[in-house]
Amino acid sequence: MGGDLTTSPGGPNILEVHQASVAFGGVSVLRDVSFTVAAGTSLVVIGPNGAGKTVLFRALLGAVPSTGRIQWAPGVRIGYVPQQLDIDRDVPVTGRDFLSARAALGQGTVTAIPEVLGMVGLSSGAVDKPIGAISGGQFQRLLVAFALLGRPTVLLLDEPTAGVDRPGEERLNELLHRLQREQGLTILLISHELSVVHAYATHVLCLGSGRAWFGLPSILTPELLNDTYGAPVAVHLHGH
Repeated sequence: MGGDLTTSPGGPNILEVHQASVAFGGVSVLRDVSFTVAAGTSLVVIGPNGAGKTVLFRALLGAVPSTGRIQWAPGVRIGYVPQQLDIDRDVPVTGRDFLSARAALGQGTVTAIPEVLGMVGLSSGAVDKPIGAISGGQFQRLLVAFALLGRPTVLLLDEPTAGVDRPGEERLNELLHRLQREQGLTILLISHELSVVHAYATHVLCLGSGRAWFGLPSILTPELLNDTYGAPVAVHLHGH
């Protein structure tokens, strides 16, 4: 940590990462990762399984030790949507109970629950069901609402569409894009869908083969993707 945040063409930087590295038991998971994120922009992180994408997010949250420099702008409020939530969906807890528990911990207020439900498009009928009875797409929207209760300025989302069918995935990606635009959020998103990069990302960070590449989505050439994934990757773009 240290130093002043700079201004990039998209606006003041909300995050600067310089040569961040993470190792567990002497085994390097991330090495010399550097990138910046301007306020109000969207960064999509891609790469094969085991490349360290989730570890990077945990380092950004301060949940694992790292070397190098990770600096957030003053006053940043972070909302985090994990890839997996350690909760048994068979427990007799409704979606509203889930959000109320979050509010009780000081992350927002109960009166803000209707507002965040409206933001993510969840009806009272859906949120009053036991969490095990709602669809995968609705549960992911519930997790986004959970993160929004803290009124974040930044959302970190670790593969939020994992386990969601294609129509639900597209609706969730469109929701995140709308939230970014309407709420002025900065979004950092881990995804395996290259079409998401071209449709929604301002910048992309590629992790793979012990290396990192950062830049505009136009850097995603077949050669770079081959280096990232260690195998030829076919890119299919969906129209929006």
